[in-house]
Amino acid sequence: MSSANAPLVTRDLAHVWHPCTQMKDHERLPPIPIRRGSGAWLEDYAGRRYLDAVSSWWVNLFGHANPRINAAVRAQLEQLEQVILAGFTHEPVIALSEELVALAPTGLSRCFYADNGSSAVEVAVKMSFHYWRNVGRPGKRRFITLSNSYHGETLGALAVGDVELYKEIYRPLLMDVITVPSPDCYQRAAGVSWAGHSRAQFAHMESALERHAHEAAAVIVEPLVQCAGGMRMYDPVYLSLLRAACDRHAVHLIADEIAVGFGRTGTFFACEQAGIRPDFMCLSKGLTGGYLPLSTVMTTEPIYAAFYDEYVKLNAFLHSHSFTGNPLACAAARASLAIFREDGTLERNHALAAHLGARARELEDHPHVAEVRQRGMIVAIEMVRDKASRAPYPWAERRGLAVYAHALERGVLLRPVGDVVYFMPPYVVTPEEIDLMVDVAREGLELATCA
Repeated sequence: MSSANAPLVTRDLAHVWHPCTQMKDHERLPPIPIRRGSGAWLEDYAGRRYLDAVSSWWVNLFGHANPRINAAVRAQLEQLEQVILAGFTHEPVIALSEELVALAPTGLSRCFYADNGSSAVEVAVKMSFHYWRNVGRPGKRRFITLSNSYHGETLGALAVGDVELYKEIYRPLLMDVITVPSPDCYQRAAGVSWAGHSRAQFAHMESALERHAHEAAAVIVEPLVQCAGGMRMYDPVYLSLLRAACDRHAVHLIADEIAVGFGRTGTFFACEQAGIRPDFMCLSKGLTGGYLPLSTVMTTEPIYAAFYDEYVKLNAFLHSHSFTGNPLACAAARASLAIFREDGTLERNHALAAHLGARARELEDHPHVAEVRQRGMIVAIEMVRDKASRAPYPWAERRGLAVYAHALERGVLLRPVGDVVYFMPPYVVTPEEIDLMVDVAREGLELATCA
């Protein structure tokens, strides 16, 4: 550890409890104190730089210290930093809502704001349940979810997810949900297309809806990519079939676009690739370009109308967060959306995604790589013990951690999900920086699988 970083590491470990971390790991891999960021790069107090290949947990879209987003937040800071959104409003939240409605699938016309992705999922789950109560169907109170799904860490969001690593210990605290096999195309048989596998897997969902529609409030899915579940991917046909089935069975569809929205999958929203409109769409992470915590749940006029009544009917949605619709966060979000509009971001990303995919697919022949998969600006490499059988490494060996440690030594921030090495870089990344990411990942794979 550099002497310039050491004092901050000592102070950190005296008091800070880091997220998603076994703190004992920091005895051999100390946290890295970051002094500044610029573009796709982070810099520590010793002057070492790290290419942010994971967008600082998937949030950063247009680089660190982006001058246009900086300017928007700075200007807003001089006017209004925070105001209660109950009984008051402000121009940034109004304008942001107008812009999101214009971008979202037609019919999503209402925005309910919260602070983070998990909170957005809580809002959508509560709102769906409450809707059915308000319209006289209180028996519709259960939720259908996909295996291997992830929707956040608060108790409601954790309940509707299915990653055992996060969920199992808290199971006694969680509501009971209906879990349906995922359309995850990594599981497809040899010779079966993504579309064919996803279509076949939908039979499980159709069966669950037929059995449980009378008691089901909503189905919740991550469109196209199950990110925390190992960047597992599926075909848009599944979403098309799901939308039609939810309509037939009178069950809401919640699209958790928290990680996959804002261009990550190649379209502005992942749902666009199936041509569908969910009943609720949860947004966060890239919503502010990665600057400030903010989330929103977008929904329809019929759902909004079910809560619109005289107060004494007690139909109002009385859910709140202190920083709901924070003006600074809204200003950052508006600046991020302006960059999309003005810079042709999606078009530029198509070229970047093509280069990223081509370079990553060079690893397909590696003896310990079972699959290289891609959806837009998300690319994942499945590291396995045996390529032929796809048998994974024992999880306790933590091969992915070896890739992470090597990448840091080489100046790249990779943070594998288990043994899945993935790239989800900011949109300001260059082809040369992509080359560095992939080269370092290749080196890491060699080191992690040589034993």
